[in-house]
Amino acid sequence: MSNLAVSDYFGSMVFDDRVMRAKLSADVYESLRKTIDEGSVLDISVANAVAQAMKDWAVDHGATHFTHWFQPLTGITAEKHDSFISPSPNGSVIMEFSGKELIKGEPDASSFPSGGLRATFEARGYTAWDPTSYAFIKGKTLCIPTAFCSYGGHALDKKTPLLRSMEVLSKQALRILRLFGNDTAKRVVSSVGPEQEYFLVTREMYDKRPDLRFTGRTLFGAKPPKGQELDDHYFGVIKPGVAAFMEDLNNELWKLGILAKTEHNEVAPAQHELAPIYTTTNIATDHNQLTMEIMQKVAARHGLVCLLHEKPFAGVNGSGKHNNWSIATDSGQNLLSPGATPYENAQFLLFLCAVIKAVDDYQDLLRLSVATAGNDHRLGANEAPPAVISMFLGDELSAVLEAIDSDTPYEGTKKTKMKLGVDVLPRFNRDTTDRNRTSPFAFTGNKFEFRMLGSSNSIACANIMLNSAVAESLRIYADRLEKADDFETALHEMIKKTLKDHERIIFNGNGYDDAWIKEATEERGLTNYPTTADCMPHLLDEKNVKMLTSLGVFTIDELHSRRDIMLENYTKSVLIEANTMVSMAKRQIAPAIEAYAADVAKSAAAKKAIVPELACRYESGIISKLSELIDEIEAKTIELEKAVNATGGAKDIIEESAMIRDTVLPVMSELRAPCDKAEQLTARSYWPYPTYADLLFGVR
Repeated sequence: MSNLAVSDYFGSMVFDDRVMRAKLSADVYESLRKTIDEGSVLDISVANAVAQAMKDWAVDHGATHFTHWFQPLTGITAEKHDSFISPSPNGSVIMEFSGKELIKGEPDASSFPSGGLRATFEARGYTAWDPTSYAFIKGKTLCIPTAFCSYGGHALDKKTPLLRSMEVLSKQALRILRLFGNDTAKRVVSSVGPEQEYFLVTREMYDKRPDLRFTGRTLFGAKPPKGQELDDHYFGVIKPGVAAFMEDLNNELWKLGILAKTEHNEVAPAQHELAPIYTTTNIATDHNQLTMEIMQKVAARHGLVCLLHEKPFAGVNGSGKHNNWSIATDSGQNLLSPGATPYENAQFLLFLCAVIKAVDDYQDLLRLSVATAGNDHRLGANEAPPAVISMFLGDELSAVLEAIDSDTPYEGTKKTKMKLGVDVLPRFNRDTTDRNRTSPFAFTGNKFEFRMLGSSNSIACANIMLNSAVAESLRIYADRLEKADDFETALHEMIKKTLKDHERIIFNGNGYDDAWIKEATEERGLTNYPTTADCMPHLLDEKNVKMLTSLGVFTIDELHSRRDIMLENYTKSVLIEANTMVSMAKRQIAPAIEAYAADVAKSAAAKKAIVPELACRYESGIISKLSELIDEIEAKTIELEKAVNATGGAKDIIEESAMIRDTVLPVMSELRAPCDKAEQLTARSYWPYPTYADLLFGVR
């Protein structure tokens, strides 16, 4: 691709609007666009025509198979490949693909997490084509983005509730726009630009670390002499090996129509970031899943491994995924951008208040939407936001809201009492304050940056909750304003009430300060759920169930299943880590320490044989320290094994996850400590694993 301009091959592997215009008849194209834009039902004859054109295009590009590409509750994507071939009477084959095969698939659902949504004997599941996300070619396979549901019709994936949340947000936002006189908008779309952080290490080093191979993070490892203290890696010159990876990655992403835009070194050694241009939330979710997959494939071609774990190395920054979220009309009007007139400003402030109310009312849903065993290590670790949800608005916007709240003049560009839409509402600048990197949820001009997502998270979960919570705020506003005798007065009072009721969620200070956590929880009454085990049970709190089911985003059964699946993922992930630690400590770390101590003892004995009066204080000290550490390692290994075994006696998944949090994780930390101390005392040639220095500085 190096000899071609990006514009020549961008989206070349995507059955996008350009291809559909060229390959479909005018009537078929128009019908398909109506399905995509308005959600109308697709006639089977149209589906057959689309399938034929899609197959012909894919075969022309070397595809031999097709798959319904979906996103089950494993957190990754899934696919089952079927070839296009069908037998011909003369013994040859023909290439066929029908509208029925395009619209619906029936993969075996028996081994996907269901959280009790299907009985053991109900193996069948269904995939349904999502025409709003373009099909694409990966390798020799045509991938058709689909939703995934059980035999009984329950959503078993992340795409289905995401599409539901986008639909309900559009419905409620349109009600508000109609009140402001906008009769032309047909829909409101949420858009996302997810920044993706990751680490690169050499394949050679990775293969020698069982913890990286089994868990994605290092369970042992002493701090290297140099880490990120000098901030010299951040935005630094990109190393040749990394630059080659990034160039290859961009080419692969651009062929799939993924808008990879920005790349740079992040804070920690070996850490990097890729940021795309924002796009519709559904497509952004698909693209981010593809981006993570392709990152790992491209890294392998370069002798590297891409680590997407939130905290692969202790003592240096972990990796997040900043979710830049906004909402706009189908004509492109950003509803979180201040306008040029009083009414546009008033409309902006109402949508802003809807987000403020949503974030405060559903702090717990936003927190649990990013909860994983990996992200628990990252949140609050002085490189990521704390587990307490708060919002940053900046000084000027906060001053505007304070003036509205107190009915006092805004001391900005012009002094005036702010009765929205009646007295002149002064314009205010969008970007007069710095971004607050310590805030979980920060306003950044015309969008919000939700910074709590972990690097391996699907962005679907966070955006489902965000879309739904904002839709609920808008629904409440619309119900009241549609009945108001005086719209402008009711609007002003509603904004004032929102600000007074939810001012506790707004915090423009340092979210890393311990004093803030105390203020947030003890004075403001904000929630603080440090771990997945703390927050996930709150998915089924009455207010959350009522909101999510009344909007039609989830059924009660789907909510129960997701709580159980996420807690199961949490417990299984930590138990895999614990068992890996036990194996590494028993089979390699302890024997390595013993071998080194024995050789030191032999060296001391050899010296004494020559010079009996030698004290051999150095050798004696090393042996003494290592002996104490070996005893501690053995004791903690046994303790960890017992803690792991005890979890098998839990009566349910909530109790098991609490046991993981309270007994397993603390002992894991206690086992790690003596092992890391021993690493610093043991000769390099004896230590069985590549060190942090090897891993963090190994890529050239």
